[in-house]
Parts: sequence; C-alpha cells; structure tokens
Amino acid sequence: MDANFAASPWPKVCDKFKHEFGQHAYTTWLGQLGYQGVDSGTVELTAPTKFVRDWITRHYAPRLKDYFLAEDPRIKGLSIRLAARQAAAGARPAERAPVSPVEVDPSTGADESAALDPKYTFDSFVVGKSNELAYAAAKRIAESGEVTFNPLFLHGGVGLGKTHLMHAIAWEVKRQNPTKRVVYISAEKFMFEFIAALRFKDTHAFKQKFRAVDLLMVDDVQFIANKESTQEEFFHTFNALVDNRCQVVITADRSPTDLEGIQERIISRLGWGLVADIHPTDYELRLGILQSKAEQAESVIVPAEVLEFLARRITSNVRELEGALNRVMAYATLVGRPITMDMTRDVLQDLIRANDRKLTIDEIQRAVADYFNLRLAEMLSERRARNIARPRQVAMYLSKQLTSRSLPEIGRRFGGRDHTTVMHAVRKIEDLRRDDSQLDDDISRLTRLLEG
Repeated sequence: MDANFAASPWPKVCDKFKHEFGQHAYTTWLGQLGYQGVDSGTVELTAPTKFVRDWITRHYAPRLKDYFLAEDPRIKGLSIRLAARQAAAGARPAERAPVSPVEVDPSTGADESAALDPKYTFDSFVVGKSNELAYAAAKRIAESGEVTFNPLFLHGGVGLGKTHLMHAIAWEVKRQNPTKRVVYISAEKFMFEFIAALRFKDTHAFKQKFRAVDLLMVDDVQFIANKESTQEEFFHTFNALVDNRCQVVITADRSPTDLEGIQERIISRLGWGLVADIHPTDYELRLGILQSKAEQAESVIVPAEVLEFLARRITSNVRELEGALNRVMAYATLVGRPITMDMTRDVLQDLIRANDRKLTIDEIQRAVADYFNLRLAEMLSERRARNIARPRQVAMYLSKQLTSRSLPEIGRRFGGRDHTTVMHAVRKIEDLRRDDSQLDDDISRLTRLLEG
C-alpha cells in the first residue's frame, strides 16, 4: 500500500473539495478523514465515526472518486472504513485531527490550546463576596461529574470573571476526564456557525456538533437578541442537551429576566437552573487580585502601597485592573527603575483620570430603573408609555453626560436604538430640566448617587 502522504494525490483532492464545497464543509467532513494510501487501485480512507463515514459516503463519495481519477487514472474505487481506536494515531489526517475533547471554536477549527487561556483556572481565580456563589457553582459542575443544576447562568458586567470561570470549568473537566466532549463558544460565533450551516445546507452536521456533547458553554448569550432563527436553533439545542442530562453553562451581561430581544421560552429555560450574579468587585477583592498577580512576577517587586493605590483607584473591572498593574510592571522592567508611587501615577495618569469619573451604561440603567421603580427590561423595551419612556430618556441623557460613550454605542445598549433617538432624548431632557423642577431634582439626585 502506498501510504506516502506527501506524494499522494490527497492534498490536491482536498484543495478541489474546498474549492467546490467550501472551507466549512471541508472542516466539518473531509477534514476528519485519514488518508491511508492506495491498495490495488482502491483509495483507502478512514473516518473517526460511523456518522461521518455514512454522511460522506452518501453525499460526497462520487465527487471524491472523480477528484482521485483526475489525479490518477489508475484509481478504480474508494473505500471509507472506521478507524480503530487503537490505530487512530497511525491515520494520516487531511489537515487536522478529529474533534478534540474540548472544541473551542467550531467555525474556525481552532484547537483548544489556541482559545482556552491556560491562565484561566480555578487556582488563579480570586474569590470574594461578589463572586463566591458563581465560583462555587462552577467548581461543583467541574468536579462532580453530574448535572446538579441545569443550566448554570452566570451574569455580570464586562471584565468581572465570567469567561475566566468558563475556561476554568473546561480545563478541570478535561483534566478529570479527557474523553468528555466539551464545547465552549461565544453566542456570536454560534450564530455565525449556524448561518454557515444554512448556507451550505449542512444543518445536520451543525446539530450533530452541538448536541453530541457532554458540556456546552455559550458566552455572552445577549448577542443572539432579535436573531430569531438562531434563537430557534439554540432553543432546540438547549432542550436536547437538558433532556439528555448534559450540562449547559451560559453567560450574559444581565440576568435572564432583563434580557431584551430574547424569546420568552428561552428566558424561562435559562432560569430553570442556578442564576448567579457576579457583582462589581469591592476594594478587598481588587487588592487580593493584585496581590496574587504581583506574587507571580519574578523580575520586579511591587510595593504594597502601590497595590493599595491601584485597588482604590481602578474600580471599573478586573481586566482593566490587571492591565494597569501590567503597565506599571512592564515600564519598570523596560526602563530599569523600581516601582514607586510617583512612577505609578505618571505611567497611569490617563487611566486614573478616566476612572475618576468612569461609569458604565449598565450602572446608569440599573440606577435609573431602581429610582423610578421599573424593571430594567421594561426600560429597555419598545414600550412608549410615558412612565417608561421618560426614565429611558433620563438614562440616555445621563449616559451621554457621565460616560465617554458615543451616541451610536449608547443607542445599541438601549435595545439597539438609533443614535438619533439618543440625540432626541438628550435634547428633550435638557429642555425639560429648565421647566420641570421635579425632573431637574430627580436628575441631580441620580447624578450624585452615580458619582458617589
């Protein structure tokens, strides 16, 4: 048998397949085959599963035979057999190995090491009051091996540790049981993968990929808001996994009941299991995170007063907090100077100035909703009743006044509204403040509350 991969027609066959059927179909199907060589005029290929073998035999075998004949007229036939588990290592993959136990980005075929950050483990996660429930729940899922609450829904603002916990779950599950199928993907890429499956009429493969797993983790589910077809597929995938007692972990920037543009039946199911809110960090937790990171630095010493200063002044999120410390340590290393308070203030003057008045749109929305006794989902909805529309305009006005966000960005955070809607709201509130003393007083109180 001629099993010389480099000299075989296989690479050219793969190129022809990609050209005719596209990269997506290649990655999903042909990319999982192993080329063994040619025996008595028959091309010998191996497939990792019966499903893959049968699908390729039904849909692509005739075209594959044509490709091989074009490269070598002596080819008489094509054989696709199942790869024995013991011999799997000896099979030559077309371009990549069959799906790994932790598949991170199905749309690109990226392997786990490229997308799962090795720093994001349970050991490196600093626990405090604001995140202890989310941490304990993630730990339970990763270590128990059983479905205890389904789904686990983690929600909180940007940079508070949601993605860190999802990566930690994947690493721990992989460590304890390498054979388990774990898929971690962002909701946005789930949508792109589904659109590609529709385009290439390959939805069966899409369903197989996401429903034949032990653990599915979807990050930032708010991104499928108002995407009806994607939500339909997500709903059925979710149900299939839960019915099979497979664990699902979901993250979002807000609680299920506050998600706008998501079908009610999906919201209902997201609340079935455990909903854990990751709150903004307090001073003690920020200091603990900085201390943990500083202890890992080998080439530079960070004084305690600098860590305490950063914990007090950088309050937006953990990601920015760690970035500030990295900037200080990098500067000290590059210029060969010890870290001092003066140097820290000088290096981080732009960041410190921004954090002196930095508020998030999420914080403003929640504060305004609470002040006017509304549910956040009501304020972000399409309803135009005065008791809802006016607080919405106030929140848009404060978002413009108290943050550096652009009008289009503010509009997107208010249910995907146009920037002209935000502009109208700002002008309306400015006009009303001159004539309505009660509204002016409400806005002044809200401003003090938010800035305090």
